[in-house]
Amino acid sequence: MSGVNKVILVGNLGRDPEIRHIDGNISVAKFPLATSEVYKNKDGQRVTQTEWHNVVLWRQLAETAEKFLKKGSLVYIEGKLRTRNWDDKEGNKKYITEVIGDSMTLLGRKPDENGNPSTGANDRTTSEHHIPDAGQSEMNDDLPF
Repeated sequence: MSGVNKVILVGNLGRDPEIRHIDGNISVAKFPLATSEVYKNKDGQRVTQTEWHNVVLWRQLAETAEKFLKKGSLVYIEGKLRTRNWDDKEGNKKYITEVIGDSMTLLGRKPDENGNPSTGANDRTTSEHHIPDAGQSEMNDDLPF
């Protein structure tokens, strides 16, 4: 039996995507994505916990990110985790875990005339690269959940 490596994130970009073009003019976009969780601690105070994720998009998804994503953009990413390692200049082993995006949905409002994104949840803009869940239309049964 094989395992499952699936990541679903909804968060805001920490900075504009960094775009590179590698062999054969293949586009690669990298950016940090912040996801936040709010909860009440034992004293009843609201606490916000933010996690940062390294996101990597390839080819057409990278080109879409370059066109539409800016720092602060709200985005839905589906993908898988990948950890890679390398040796730094001093010979120390370094590791990084990245989310390799398979699909992306742009959330929030369309950018204004200056290209500034909105982080609101109204007026959603959807990337043409979002792959809807197959069989979702068959989910209209009478299950209580």
